[in-house]
Amino acid sequence: MKWTRSLLTELNLLSSETPTLYCDNQSAITISENDKFHNRTKHIDIRHHFIREAIKNKEVELKWIESKSQEADILTKPLSRPQFVDLRSKLMNQ
Repeated sequence: MKWTRSLLTELNLLSSETPTLYCDNQSAITISENDKFHNRTKHIDIRHHFIREAIKNKEVELKWIESKSQEADILTKPLSRPQFVDLRSKLMNQ
């Protein structure tokens, strides 16, 4: 997302609003947005701290979404036929 924003900035096509990243894991959102969990999350990979920093700098916003509505799942995991059809229709704006 940060790379895409950088590219759009160079092309003078960037929207002024903060991009939203939808996540179906409320614990991940809480850890990313709140520094009070730092002692418990020292072992977390550096990429997660990178995300935490991006959220602090208002470069990205995290929002919770129900797992059944997570459109990215169609690209990342096997789904039941009804869920696949539902997500496909959302992606195709039908």
